[in-house]
Amino acid sequence: MIQYKLTSTQKELEEIIALQQKNLPNNISATEKTQQGFVTVQHSIQLLKNMHNAHPHVIAVHNKKVVGYALCMLPEFKNEIPVLVPMFDQIDKAISQLNKEINYMVMGQICIDINYRKQGIFRGLYNFMKENISDTFTAIITEVDVQNVRSSNAHKAIGFTELKKYMAKNQEWELILLPTK
Repeated sequence: MIQYKLTSTQKELEEIIALQQKNLPNNISATEKTQQGFVTVQHSIQLLKNMHNAHPHVIAVHNKKVVGYALCMLPEFKNEIPVLVPMFDQIDKAISQLNKEINYMVMGQICIDINYRKQGIFRGLYNFMKENISDTFTAIITEVDVQNVRSSNAHKAIGFTELKKYMAKNQEWELILLPTK
């Protein structure tokens, strides 16, 4: 049975890092990238801990082991990961164009162990995240590399809608939003 919870221990953060490492583009085949998806950003344990201290991350646990995660990233971490600075700039532009107030949490990365995919964990992580932030945040915003078709389709299947597409460092990104209420 999969349990969804917020991170609370150093061991859980270390297990997130280990799962992330397994799914970085350099650590998987081109076929796996296309068929299974991939994660783009590599976090340090210290940054993951700092993000956790601001707001715990959402994890899926089976037999006391992290088998999936969705990182919670507050806008205050905008400058901590250089590759994400353009995303935050685009979020600001997209929200101003909507001409309404949106208090959002960024889902900084989602990943499920390959042995646990296609079991509803992706949806479970987001549902748990929505339940645990809806009192404070009106939306979850994230971005997906347009080449990561599996991830893009999975996000749209649970209700994310496109805010905009943009280019950053010769890479096309899709900025997407999920209301929490």
